[in-house]
Amino acid sequence: MIWTLSNLKTDILNYLESQKIYGNNIFFEDDGIDFKIDKDIVRENMAKKQSPNTKPKIEKNTLVADTNIKKTKTNNVEQNATPQIVNIDENSVEKNWQNSDSLEVLYNNIHDCMRCELGSTRNKFVFGTGDPNADLLIIGEAPGRDEDLQGEPFVGRSGKLLTTILESIQLSRDDVFIANILKCRPPNNRRPSTSEVDTCEEYLHKQIELINPKYILALGLTAADTLLKEKCVMKDIRGKIMDYRGKKLMITYHPSALLRNPNLKRPVWEDMKRLKELLAN
Repeated sequence: MIWTLSNLKTDILNYLESQKIYGNNIFFEDDGIDFKIDKDIVRENMAKKQSPNTKPKIEKNTLVADTNIKKTKTNNVEQNATPQIVNIDENSVEKNWQNSDSLEVLYNNIHDCMRCELGSTRNKFVFGTGDPNADLLIIGEAPGRDEDLQGEPFVGRSGKLLTTILESIQLSRDDVFIANILKCRPPNNRRPSTSEVDTCEEYLHKQIELINPKYILALGLTAADTLLKEKCVMKDIRGKIMDYRGKKLMITYHPSALLRNPNLKRPVWEDMKRLKELLAN
């Protein structure tokens, strides 16, 4: 087989994928797709072999809406985990929050929400950030660990890549509005329950009404399934224009999928180029 530059790129990306170190070093260029490897990547960030004397790091389980005591294993010994007390309060938001006439008013009316069990386990309510009059609304599924700690959507590794993706079509985070369907992180990033989605999606509907964007970009298959209320296949819906509550909706891969699989950056780039053209019209 003739070894080409293309083969070299593929081999390098496959290696970095296996080592889990490429992270935010994937980026988009205006005139096409390419990748860059930061020469200053510290080698110790590569896959490390755990020292025989090092105890494995164990994260505490967060228990929600469960009166039963769950069990966790620590050093092969089962211990009872303390259940999280869940307080659900329908009166935790302003009674007339649906009459909010701006995003600021809406935030003030709902940010203390305890209408589902996620209110008891969150650190911060992640309302969303950006231009309140944006032509483009970007929607993810739910906050992750970094978002829960900082109170802003898409601020971790996926968020940094999202910023770069937007910059590839000459947009900044200040030019768009970024939000999630859920405003609180599900413990351990579990899939949200139907009741949690039903409770929180009302807030997203109000955000859409107030922002009145030309286009909505949903990131990831889980967000797509939740918004469209059906089980979707990404290859069948990606890049197409669909309707969501009277707004034009496009769906593409979540940035975290690109961090796991660099081969997905080209279809995302194609989607973003099309979106740029649509926004210009």
